[in-house]
Amino acid sequence: QLQLVESGGGLVQPGGSLRLSCAASGFTLDYYAIGWFRQAPGKEREGVSCISSNEGSRYYAESEKGRFTISRDNAKNTVYLQMNSLKPGDTAVYYCAARGYYCSAAIVRLPEAFDIWGRGTQVTVSS
Repeated sequence: QLQLVESGGGLVQPGGSLRLSCAASGFTLDYYAIGWFRQAPGKEREGVSCISSNEGSRYYAESEKGRFTISRDNAKNTVYLQMNSLKPGDTAVYYCAARGYYCSAAIVRLPEAFDIWGRGTQVTVSS
């Protein structure tokens, strides 16, 4: 069974940091691009960041540039999202998703372009 499992969410104060993890089971991430998405209550799911299978390409939504960093450790079959300078507007359920090989600035805006999804982890930014 192909699964992605997110972890690392929680409650953090504005300005704080969290590192989310996306671990794969049942398949190897080596040949997959991984995207991070988030969905706040009452809003559509939106792309946050993605990384191609060979790490050659990384993309971020405009509001996340300079604050979030995506990385991958294929030996651990895990992708990470380091989130710094968090704001209340970052509050959402964060999901990771996989698709074959390739990611781009356009693809990160298309949740439907991703095939395998995790169940999400809640991130709450509040004082």
